[in-house]
Formats: sequence, structure tokens, C-alpha cells
Amino acid sequence: MTPRFALIGVVTSDMAAALAFYRRLGLVFPEGSEEQPHVDAELPGGLIFALDTEETVRSFHSGWQPPERGGRVGLAFRCDSPAEVDAQYEDLVNAGYHGELKPWDAFWGQRYATVHDPDGNGVDLFAPLPAAE
Repeated sequence: MTPRFALIGVVTSDMAAALAFYRRLGLVFPEGSEEQPHVDAELPGGLIFALDTEETVRSFHSGWQPPERGGRVGLAFRCDSPAEVDAQYEDLVNAGYHGELKPWDAFWGQRYATVHDPDGNGVDLFAPLPAAE
């Protein structure tokens, strides 16, 4: 039997802040999740996006510490259009989240932008650019 990729997990220092951010991007978490140490949101195709508090991780890994520098895992949300990339970016920045890279037309054919979630994780927003005529 081969293991099957099933879950993306993010460790957060503030569950309520993380939930507010990811809900703005359309993820659905159960009511009352702000008070929970672990929450899941089911993604299309059955993949799970999970949030765990730092305390939860330390409950089974007592020496765990958050990384001092940025991680090497990228999260990305596909938008319906280049205009939606711009709108989502503006919405998140106007809500107080850090805009790392303003929307731009990437050489690989996408409108692209990066914001940080409340724990400093880079979250990309992208959409295909219209095909060049």
C-alpha cells in the first residue's frame, strides 16, 4: 500500500487570527473553531487544511519551537481572474495583513501576488493571464 497525500498543516500562535485570514480566502471552518486547539477545513478533492496551536504541537513534541526564519513551504490560492488576484490582495492588505509582493504579471503566464498570514507564512494568490494574441 502506498501512502496518500491527505493533509496540509499549519501551526499558529493565534488560532482566531489564523481563522480570520483563511476564512477571508474562502476556507470553511466549523463555528466555534476559535476556541479549539486543532481545526480542519476540507478542500476540494478531499484534501484537508489543518490549523494547530503551538500548544497543541508542544503537547506531543515538548521541544518544538517555531522557526526563526521563514519556512520553505508555499501555500497558494488560485483566483478566477487576474482582476480577482488584485482584489483579494487589496482586501487582505486593507484588512491589515502584510503584503509581501504586490500583484504583478509573472513571466510564466500568471498574475501573482504574495501576502503573509498572521504567523508570517507566505500565501500566494494567482490566476492565469489571458493568452497573448
